[in-house]
Amino acid sequence: MTKMTSTPHAVLPVDVVVAAARELARAGRWPSALDLLDGAVTAQPHHRAAIALAGAEVALEHDWFGGTDTVAARITAADRVLSELTEPVGLWDLDFVRLRHTYFRLLRGDGTFRFGPAGKDPDELAELRRCALELCERAADDVRRGWARMYLGLIVDNLFAERDAAPAHYELALSAGESGDDLLTREALRHLGDHDHDDLDHARARERWTRATALGARAGNVPGTLSQLLLLAVLARDRGDEAGAAALATEVARWAGAIGAVRIEAQATGFLAGVDPTAGPEEDS
Repeated sequence: MTKMTSTPHAVLPVDVVVAAARELARAGRWPSALDLLDGAVTAQPHHRAAIALAGAEVALEHDWFGGTDTVAARITAADRVLSELTEPVGLWDLDFVRLRHTYFRLLRGDGTFRFGPAGKDPDELAELRRCALELCERAADDVRRGWARMYLGLIVDNLFAERDAAPAHYELALSAGESGDDLLTREALRHLGDHDHDDLDHARARERWTRATALGARAGNVPGTLSQLLLLAVLARDRGDEAGAAALATEVARWAGAIGAVRIEAQATGFLAGVDPTAGPEEDS
């Protein structure tokens, strides 16, 4: 159990607090999610670890979508709490947060997308790839293994520019997600659809991106759903429906700005100015 510090005091199971914080984060309410976690007080080491780990996960999402820079401190805090445990609980999950943080930093270190290995430390890239493989092997269940496989695919795809090798990883992630994780399924479909789009198979891309949009909405993932809607705007432009594409992107920009998802807002605004958000390294060069 965990005690909330607000007045009047309330005693809630820690898993309820953590689940509520994650729901808030998926809705784009990152500061509220972190306030909820930071306001929880518990004497149980495992409960403190669960709260600290959730704080790192929420901060990572906030940094990615909201352009903040807070997760490093949260990872350090979670590391400290987990080190006090007599049993190694939560280590895989924290290592996965660390992996994602490094991936995001390498992909958007200067605030703009930087695809491919150019300008990046090859030793750091190799270590990141090794860590992703290790997480695949250490995963305690299929869903965790699927998430590790998903990020291995992203690393291969976006940091190593090995485009042909990535879809096999996404397919394994998709299979794991179909066993009961809508967000993992959505993530895999999103990136498989990106490859379909690059291959000019727009019908297959639409099928995957439309389903990904619905899955994200069902999971309450507001910023993820907005990013998916922007991909549907890309397909509208591809088929010559510029008015429809612009209308959809305008609403995505409006909604993203309203919840503080500044990176999605910038992508949507760029799209309205003619920038293709799906452009890879060749198109950007």
